[in-house]
Amino acid sequence: MIELTVDAAGLARSRFAVSPLHEAVATLLPWGMRPAPDADVWVARARRVLRRHRARLPLLSELALDAGGYVPDFLSPHPVGPSPSVEEELERVRCTPPERVLGELRALQDGRPSNGLAGCELPPAVRRAVARGGAYVARQAADELRSYWELAFAPHWETARSVLDAEVERCAGVLARQGAARLFNSLHPGIRWADGTLLVESRFQITLPVPLVIVVPSLVATRPAVAVDPTRDGARPPMLAHPVRDKAVADTVIPAAPSTETAQLLGPTRAALLAALAQPASTAQLAARHFLSPATVSYHLGVLHRAGLVTRTRSGRSTLYRRTPNGSRLAGGR
Repeated sequence: MIELTVDAAGLARSRFAVSPLHEAVATLLPWGMRPAPDADVWVARARRVLRRHRARLPLLSELALDAGGYVPDFLSPHPVGPSPSVEEELERVRCTPPERVLGELRALQDGRPSNGLAGCELPPAVRRAVARGGAYVARQAADELRSYWELAFAPHWETARSVLDAEVERCAGVLARQGAARLFNSLHPGIRWADGTLLVESRFQITLPVPLVIVVPSLVATRPAVAVDPTRDGARPPMLAHPVRDKAVADTVIPAAPSTETAQLLGPTRAALLAALAQPASTAQLAARHFLSPATVSYHLGVLHRAGLVTRTRSGRSTLYRRTPNGSRLAGGR
């Protein structure tokens, strides 16, 4: 359990923000955001990008795939405004003080037993970067994050941001009409506000007085996660990520994942496309959502069409595909 003590002044200073880089970095987490990351469409696609581009993204791929327990917080800077651009956030990563970079990597290596954070050996690419200094690590991390963003997230961000903005507006309405305590208790069943303390369900054990809380809605998160300062005992305010409450809306941005049985039968790519076709979509739309080339999507849709699992109809200049009843039964009704 994480316990954050916030006085009335701190509660008044607490704020919401929408962070593009936080959504990207959250997919690097090997724990916390999702109990089984590879089961989720968004996270699974992002992990495929990391595996396919390990040579281009050595730091990020090693932190996500080879290290465990903690992804350094400097990769996801606290938003300074309500809706920073990804370029603004990348510049903050690039300009992270070298001592903070090295301190957080030492926390990854040595762990923080008092907080339940286990240490691990730094992976090879991370060790090589550390040997060149904290400033070098920050620059390389910023460059890799830009590439990761462009490969895995940029095509979806405008739609995703509209959903996240709507969640902030919902929270603002609750705050105005029912007050801060009711607002925090409305975020997620794993978040509770009582007697001046914000309680967040977590495998970590942390009790910390904080000056304020930055609250970040997330389409990646399925349960709450808190980023606290691992190196300076709370000098930076914590950032609380919570899942977007309206999952029906979120699912229009992040399609449901196919079942394990369907993926084994059809293969993961065809199964994911079939799961996404509860509503009509074009080849171009599916290619953007699934980070695939239009030619690859067209090939797999052809196979599904010949098998009688999807239909296709003309709509203007586009061809729209949708699951047939047989396709819906195979996809589990999603």
